[in-house]
Amino acid sequence: MSSGGVFQALDLAHEIVGRARFRYRGLAPLLADAPGMAALHARILALPGVRVARFNPRAHSLILEFKPAETTSAALRRDLLALSPESVRPSVGASQKMANASASGVWFSLLNLIASGSLPQGVRLPLSLVAALPLGKEALADFRASGMTSHVLEAIAVAISLARRDFTAANTTTFMLALGESLEDSIARRSDELLKHLLRPGCDEVWVLREGEEVAIPADRVQVGDTVVVAMGGIIPVDGTVLSGDAMVSEAAMTGEGAAVHKERGQRALSGTVVEEGRLLIYAEQVGATTTVARIADYVERSLTAKSNTQMSAAALADKLVPTVLKLAGASFLISGDWRRAAAVLQADYSCALKLAIPVAFKSAMYSAGREHILIKGADALEKLAEADTFIFDKTGTLTSGDLEVTDAITFDDSFSPQDLIWLAASVEEHYFHPLAQAVVAAAHTIEGRHFAHTEVEFVVAHGVASVVEGKRIVVGSRHFVEQHEHIDTTPWQDTIDHLYGAGKTLLHIGYGGKLLGVLGLKDALRPESRTVVAQLKALGAKRILMLTGDHRNRAQELAETLGLDDFHAELMPEEKAGIVEKLKNEGAKIAFIGDGINDAPALAAAHVGIAMQKGADVARLAADIALLEDSIESIITAKAIANAAMQRIATNYKLTLGLNTGILGAAALGLLSPVAASVLHNGSTIAILLNAFRKTDALTRRRNKASA
Repeated sequence: MSSGGVFQALDLAHEIVGRARFRYRGLAPLLADAPGMAALHARILALPGVRVARFNPRAHSLILEFKPAETTSAALRRDLLALSPESVRPSVGASQKMANASASGVWFSLLNLIASGSLPQGVRLPLSLVAALPLGKEALADFRASGMTSHVLEAIAVAISLARRDFTAANTTTFMLALGESLEDSIARRSDELLKHLLRPGCDEVWVLREGEEVAIPADRVQVGDTVVVAMGGIIPVDGTVLSGDAMVSEAAMTGEGAAVHKERGQRALSGTVVEEGRLLIYAEQVGATTTVARIADYVERSLTAKSNTQMSAAALADKLVPTVLKLAGASFLISGDWRRAAAVLQADYSCALKLAIPVAFKSAMYSAGREHILIKGADALEKLAEADTFIFDKTGTLTSGDLEVTDAITFDDSFSPQDLIWLAASVEEHYFHPLAQAVVAAAHTIEGRHFAHTEVEFVVAHGVASVVEGKRIVVGSRHFVEQHEHIDTTPWQDTIDHLYGAGKTLLHIGYGGKLLGVLGLKDALRPESRTVVAQLKALGAKRILMLTGDHRNRAQELAETLGLDDFHAELMPEEKAGIVEKLKNEGAKIAFIGDGINDAPALAAAHVGIAMQKGADVARLAADIALLEDSIESIITAKAIANAAMQRIATNYKLTLGLNTGILGAAALGLLSPVAASVLHNGSTIAILLNAFRKTDALTRRRNKASA
């Protein structure tokens, strides 16, 4: 523990050689803003041995990459706990300076390149050395840590050019490297900002009972054993058991189904679900970091640093080729005795294009996807989406909208028509803001009928509504309501009710004058774009498209036939969905799973790539590799098109890089190219490849539209 330090507490959560992840609690108030965090970040980077520092505020974690020869995780923990707020007090404009540092380096190296030919001889070398200083520092650090790397080779090439006073070659290389790294950093920052927006906590304060009084406390201070109070409209912040109260709770985030469920004493309450009406007192059993959301947030944190197989293969190849290029330069000099040949060879290595263009292509695609309201959480997710050949959809909230609509109106009294039944129910339900009530009112507005005058409406929490129409009591609600509360007999119409249930309908029972007048059947509506999305996915390379659902088999079969799906599985439990995904994976399928509920999280995590809907539960969005930021499954087509085009572009760039640089190296080794010519050809081709990797999605969108035509 720390008394009066920057961190209230700091624990080592995970460690590998050269990398440690700490969990922290509490930051000094002056560090709550961006400049404060920027100053803290800079102060941590200044600690002995620290190479990289990255905060994840949502997970309350700090990741440090360090040099094992200079420090240890234990020493870093001591140093961090020793930091005082005064030692990291932000200077004016600290965050702005950090944000502009990379761009300033690019502009300086560009201006130096343009002006170097006209500057006085006495200032050309000092300015070129200043521009190349960041590269030199990075190369020196790499050499100490890993030996001969691409950065070292790049620095040697620049050093030879400077020694020969070939400022054009040196400054061109420096500018290109600065530009590539600045582009990559910029895109990465924007992608991270999108992620921070997605992972905002659902609530900052929680109401709990303390000594008989309700008090609001910060969400991260709720403890196991607290009695949490959640009223209408509130999100349940903990997993626990209902101590008292009566409420209708929407578990759409958990089950994917639109109808709310009744909660009372003794029943299980789940975090992330919403109290639509009523009020509950809940005994907190799982809070904070022990909840599912916190565990999956840790998964997301790890996924942000994951690289694709293509990116890692390219980087590995670039590192392997470094000694080869160095040997070729040495051999050229020994054979010819000409330093110009050696310098020309060193100007044309593979590393720049391989190690910069491919990551930039991934980051560019990820940022372009973000502009289309799609968050792709890493290069590996983009690569896996391009590889996906089997798409599996959850039903509710994905292929369907999750919004209920009236599909059946069945009366058991000939004096009332189906239209009368809908209008009668809507007349009393219009004062009620429950999803079922809103669906009934919406249905009434689409048909002819009359409004039924009634007395004051009585809301019976967790059951339904009641009023008086033309001197008779009318009740609208669940079967439990009309049978147990109103003592209305429903057995004469049991077959009809069971048939509607079997078809996957949600039922509203209407009692009038002490008798069952009729029932309304509701179901969620099919998204109008679902059929088009299925067809477009097949045009983009999907071999199989399936649906998994906990809904009734008849309803699932109807949807599958309507959409032209290849197969479906119905009446599934959450773990069964994940089991089917695992089975298909073992058979060789590359699966993209699309879902939106907490119950979909296991399948999202098990799939080759998981895609979460915009209205989905936080757990689903956290578990997924890709999160849609708008409520449209057409975004899946956009994401697939972006992924396919990005991988095609990367493959093209990869071939171009190997072909062009091999040709340039060969020509330089044979003395056919001067260092300037080698630099211009190499850097020019690399910049062209880099810019090709950075293209926006306009062409991708056109390709997607062409595929749908």
